[in-house]
Amino acid sequence: MIKGQKICGLDIGTNSIKVLVAIQGAGSKELEIVGQAEVPNSGMRKGVVIKPLEVSRNIRQALDFCREGRLEGREKKGTSAVINIGGSHLAFLPSRGLASVSRADQKISEIDVERALQASRTISLPANQEILDVFPQEFIIDGQAGIKEVEGLRGIRLEAKTLCLTVFSPYLKNLTDAVLASDVEAENVLPSILASAQAVVSPQEKELGVAVMEIGAGTTGLAVFEEGSLVHAAIFPLGSNNITNDIAIVLKIEIDEAEEIKKEFSLFSLKKISLGRNKRKSGVSFPAKIVTRVVEARTKEIFQEVNKELKRINKNKLPGGIVLTGGGAKMARIVDLAKKEMKLPGRLGLPQGFSPSLDDPTWATAAGLVLEGERGLEDEEGLSFSEKGVFKKIKGIFKIFSP
Repeated sequence: MIKGQKICGLDIGTNSIKVLVAIQGAGSKELEIVGQAEVPNSGMRKGVVIKPLEVSRNIRQALDFCREGRLEGREKKGTSAVINIGGSHLAFLPSRGLASVSRADQKISEIDVERALQASRTISLPANQEILDVFPQEFIIDGQAGIKEVEGLRGIRLEAKTLCLTVFSPYLKNLTDAVLASDVEAENVLPSILASAQAVVSPQEKELGVAVMEIGAGTTGLAVFEEGSLVHAAIFPLGSNNITNDIAIVLKIEIDEAEEIKKEFSLFSLKKISLGRNKRKSGVSFPAKIVTRVVEARTKEIFQEVNKELKRINKNKLPGGIVLTGGGAKMARIVDLAKKEMKLPGRLGLPQGFSPSLDDPTWATAAGLVLEGERGLEDEEGLSFSEKGVFKKIKGIFKIFSP
């Protein structure tokens, strides 16, 4: 990529919107953060845009906070960003596509690969569903399976085994309207869980086998990698907001107070939990065992749903274990509970490759979006204008947000 070129990641979440801007400095492998902002969000429910204009105002506010800092130049008029899409309406469907090798010397070209990937899109979907992207898992050449890189190899029949990302069209339109109204040009779109995975797991972990679990406010995402490829992904309509709501109901307190307790909660570590930061409620405390019971019950439910999914696809014995990220991963001792419930190695997933470091799992999605933007720029570096157009088509870069 061009040194000094800004890359913007826009994470549109249920409870907040995060903007992260970074550049690649000379002589450094890390991306230097030059802009960062977070604002509360509304107009969304469980990762889905319900009120586009309300979300659009919040996006503009987050961008304005960045511009008041270190953003300069053309961003004052408009912003190009890699953005996320979330919600349990997303589905990852397995598919296969077949193509005949076109060259006379039987060498597989990039065009052949694209034809096989495009063929895998021909699946039957309900009227309001559409395919956004295709993620290759492996290729099969003349019956020989398990091949990851096929360009330049010889063969007659090329088959692509893929995961097709599908989305509910009305929800996609709401997201489109919100982004367009905020004067943002979307360079690419990535599911939140895949963006988070890109920021917190290494290629070695993906090769061994690892599951990434993003506990967001409205949903929980799961992505499973093995032999370097995405083998499964799912979104569950449960998140950390469910824990907050349970605390508020059981303790009969306000939502913001329940959120405070959730953030400061540590399993089995205290006899009482106090609302010390809230002056109006100063001195009010609750028995820790009650909060423990509430938080543990809902958290176990989330882990059980994920564990059930891993067992269903026979991926519940991953050497890389489970990596937790998202806002829900900030709860104290959540990793210990994950290890206990899922019987897997576990760790907290923090974004890697940035300076200064991002020691907060809530920024994993935004960081992954920036890394995706960097990869896109590196892929296009050195290509002519016409070649870039072909490359974008082959890589499946989204055009849905162009006016």
